[in-house]
Amino acid sequence: MLSLSLAGMMDDVTAHSGAVYLLRPDEPVLEMAVMAGLPRAFVAPWERVGLNAPVPVAEAVRERRLVWVDGEEDMARHYPRVFVVLPYPFALAAVPVATASTAYGAVFVTWPGTHSPDLSDRDREQLTTACDRLALRLERAGRESRPVRAEPDLLGTGPASSVAATLGTVEAARMVARLPYGLCSLDPHGRVRFVNAAAAKLLGVPARELRGTRLWLTLPWLTNPVYEDRYRAALLSQDVTSFVALRPPGDWLSFRLYPDTTGLSVRISRARAVSELQRTAPRPGEGPSRLVTISRLLSLAAALTEAVGVQDVVQLVADEIVPAVGGRALVVLGSRAGRLHVLGHRGYPDPRIVERFDGMLLASPTPGTRALNSGVPAFFGSQEELERSWPDRPTTSDGFEAWAYLPLIASGRPVGTCVLAYTEPRSFPADERAVLTSLGGLIAQALERALLYDAKHRLAHGLQAALLPHSLPPLPGIEAAARYLPATQGMEIGGDFYDLVPAQGVAAAVIGDVQGHNVPAAALMGQVRTAVRAYTTVGQGPAKVMRSTNRLLIDLGAELFASCLYLRLDPVRGRAVLARAGHPPPLLRRPDGEVRVLDLAGGPLLGIDASAAYPTTEVALAPGCVLALYTDGLIESPGVDIEDALAELGRRLADAGDLPLEELADLLVGESAAARERLDDVALLLLRTRECG
Repeated sequence: MLSLSLAGMMDDVTAHSGAVYLLRPDEPVLEMAVMAGLPRAFVAPWERVGLNAPVPVAEAVRERRLVWVDGEEDMARHYPRVFVVLPYPFALAAVPVATASTAYGAVFVTWPGTHSPDLSDRDREQLTTACDRLALRLERAGRESRPVRAEPDLLGTGPASSVAATLGTVEAARMVARLPYGLCSLDPHGRVRFVNAAAAKLLGVPARELRGTRLWLTLPWLTNPVYEDRYRAALLSQDVTSFVALRPPGDWLSFRLYPDTTGLSVRISRARAVSELQRTAPRPGEGPSRLVTISRLLSLAAALTEAVGVQDVVQLVADEIVPAVGGRALVVLGSRAGRLHVLGHRGYPDPRIVERFDGMLLASPTPGTRALNSGVPAFFGSQEELERSWPDRPTTSDGFEAWAYLPLIASGRPVGTCVLAYTEPRSFPADERAVLTSLGGLIAQALERALLYDAKHRLAHGLQAALLPHSLPPLPGIEAAARYLPATQGMEIGGDFYDLVPAQGVAAAVIGDVQGHNVPAAALMGQVRTAVRAYTTVGQGPAKVMRSTNRLLIDLGAELFASCLYLRLDPVRGRAVLARAGHPPPLLRRPDGEVRVLDLAGGPLLGIDASAAYPTTEVALAPGCVLALYTDGLIESPGVDIEDALAELGRRLADAGDLPLEELADLLVGESAAARERLDDVALLLLRTRECG
């Protein structure tokens, strides 16, 4: 049923290849059931296609409409993943196989690149009607419980040669044998079916050893993927293709491939001139082979997964892509509020040339805005070509001679434009355009993630800044300095907090740590800090402040716990009263440089036990004493004993404790291994007592 339906469709619209896909009943996947006209290897990446895949057959089923691709540029623009594998001139129509209520699959058919850019109404009607009939047959098969399975692929043999029919097979073979140039015949799979003596002599292999083989697998000097690519291009586009190859040690041979639906005839002769060789043969550095291109794409895709922010993406593209494609400069453009924005650039000797476009209206007549608005790539091989296409654009003298404008499309919408600039005029052949277009798709996905990350990063830092004190209040007899560093994992926002509160002639200081490095942790941190400040303001003592805050967390029903260290400072009396809830002990440096750990009595973490008590400890503070309050992120590091880390912090405080407090804070954070790794938030609050007068 499937083979006959497909063959009939192809015959009705004179297509030269096609396939039928069936939708699996147990998952949203289309599976190829039969292929005709071309070897299945041509479409191997799409033998199984997810319904959400960006390919024509999947789109035809999703949208229940005929999808028409009129040629290579249309394919590159709308389906770059297909184009990078098949960068050849051919037209394609994909049609859903569906009834009004049920989708059963899809059909695609292809034509040579010489096909009209429009699909005629007649061909459109023929395909739609044939697919509707096939859907009804599949519906009937389902009702009758007749399974529909994959069928053998169709590769037609075609009519007998007119020469053979006229002269007879033997005489045709004699005629071919007398010709002075090499001839061989390849089937659609690329296997040699016939080779004359002249061809065998030119190739340097006996004819019997060539029959049944593929030339690019049998002959070591034809293993460059460029040569196999010419066979694929000829068969899919049904256009004549050619190439020149070096048979060691120094014989250059010309290959010309003449395709039809039954295979290819190949004419082999000696290359006529070195100039022709240099024009057609692949040269080192001229451009990547298909294999190298795929390697670079895979390498780039892996590298792009490591890019975090927008500037990471820009730098990676500058380091990896621009040199790989022969470019010298790069601009990445985005948009915001109807205006163009330069997200980053590299390689321009004068940055002002690029930055003048920042803030330009998206309606301005430039190739960059056009690519961003339309999602269509543009390639300009010379200054004259650019000026001819965009005579009204703002002129720039940037020293470059060719440009590629790649729209960055992610999640179905443009997120930016990548502009590659070249120092020499460039032709931008079809395969290079395919590679650049595919690279644009990879860059777009990375840029979309990076833009989202940067937005979350700004939100996180804004939220963290709003929840922590903007500055510490000046207090008589007390000098203070604080530092906060978010964890480098998660959203770079966390639950560490500190505060310094004036209270009725004395001062209260608090530092704490709520579990987590996310928005809930930051939100709870804000509630705890606000509660401590409120309880301090109404005159509660350290023990009662801790009990009240503990009950608040339990009443809020928060599933997170918090550690906390609270102290009431009286610089006039030279005393401090401290209460601790599961928090690391503070360090006290005396004026003579001695540092000791204040081993305070304490209670459990806040938010665990509503009846918990928090005993207090009173400590003498002479003028010049330094109290160091910190969270565990300053001392906890994988593989380091916490006691050793605390001792090291004490040594640094002892050695540098006489520095100005701001410098001391920078030193204690900067020399901490845990703070450099930042697996956890880091908060540090330093308090130094002074003479009160």
